[in-house]
Amino acid sequence: MSASADRNSNTRAIVTGGAQGIGFAVAEALADEGCRALALIGRSQEKGDKAVAHFRKSGVDAIFISADVSKVADCKRAVATALSHFGTINALVNAAATSARGSLVETSEELFDQIFDTNVRGPFFLMQGVVAHLLEKKAPGSIVNVLSMSAHTGQSFLTPYSTSKGALMTLTKNVANAYRFNRIRCNAVLPGWMDTEGEDIVQKKWHDAPDDWLAKAEAAQPMGQLVKPDQLARLISYMVSPQSGVMTGSLVDYDQSVAGSSPE
Repeated sequence: MSASADRNSNTRAIVTGGAQGIGFAVAEALADEGCRALALIGRSQEKGDKAVAHFRKSGVDAIFISADVSKVADCKRAVATALSHFGTINALVNAAATSARGSLVETSEELFDQIFDTNVRGPFFLMQGVVAHLLEKKAPGSIVNVLSMSAHTGQSFLTPYSTSKGALMTLTKNVANAYRFNRIRCNAVLPGWMDTEGEDIVQKKWHDAPDDWLAKAEAAQPMGQLVKPDQLARLISYMVSPQSGVMTGSLVDYDQSVAGSSPE
């Protein structure tokens, strides 16, 4: 048996965006590493039902909670539903996000609010619910937030998105510091350009990308690929697990570009 085969056997997790993309890949990694209690949060009941059926085939007690993380009431209901079903939760992965485009001068108030409600407010109140439960139970726990390399600066057409990820970056470190002595850990990963179903939609909607955009994009990358969800998921599942020890407040860049570097 490998060292990672059962490292999440005691993990009882909520994963936002868990029915597709990064969230689903994280849920798969957790299940493969022994997690048998998964609450997947998303907006599509159809995708959620399909994901739950997938996990239940392998003996995972998986549930889908239809919720919009941009709404505080939905976040609170999602945590309450997970706790009602499982009795306790000790892990949270905030993978749901919107990467809607907008520059400083083009971003409307409505778009700004939509991005911040989804990318910052949702994770804030989901963490609030999970941490409050852990404090009440005097139990340890682990949170991983999915940020973006854009949190370091971001492109001109990603101003509100980049700013929201920067806010979540500070929130991650603040929560990590606040609850260290309660053994509640909070970390984050910052992936670069990713090959996801959602990215394909974004490229075609916002950038008029051709059908072969992925092949062209990957050919131009130093390592010949974009970040793959299953690769990132294994890092996240490690960070969630007790195997990552005392790791907290860490921001892990996961990309083939190096923040702060200059072309040679």
